[in-house]
Amino acid sequence: MTGSIEQGTSQTHGNTHILHFRVRLPRPMEAVWPALATPEGLGGWWTAVDVLEPRLGGTVALRGVGGGQVTAWDVDRVAEYTVEGGGRVRFHLEHDDEGGSVLRFTREVEGEGETEPVWRARFERLIDQVGVGTD
Repeated sequence: MTGSIEQGTSQTHGNTHILHFRVRLPRPMEAVWPALATPEGLGGWWTAVDVLEPRLGGTVALRGVGGGQVTAWDVDRVAEYTVEGGGRVRFHLEHDDEGGSVLRFTREVEGEGETEPVWRARFERLIDQVGVGTD
């Protein structure tokens, strides 16, 4: 199985910009989780992490995005970061039927947010990063 970026939608509600993606990853959830929930993992495909306390209510500081809190945390399944001035980023992993996983991604930000092509390029890096491991 190879990874693929199946869906990207963009919505604007008032001043809130919301992106949704569905990304199929060639590895099981447990193997993908570190790429979404550790400083090393996030730094490998998205942005450098200065602080990440891996628990609900923990402090997070994402370089170039902002500082805030972990607003959802379910190990191997859900990581959500809400940062001051940088909005909310939610990663929700699910099993797929082929031994891999599906990432349901939501990015919500006030004002102008990143575009779909920017996130599509990031997800291509994520697919490359998690695809190098073996079971």
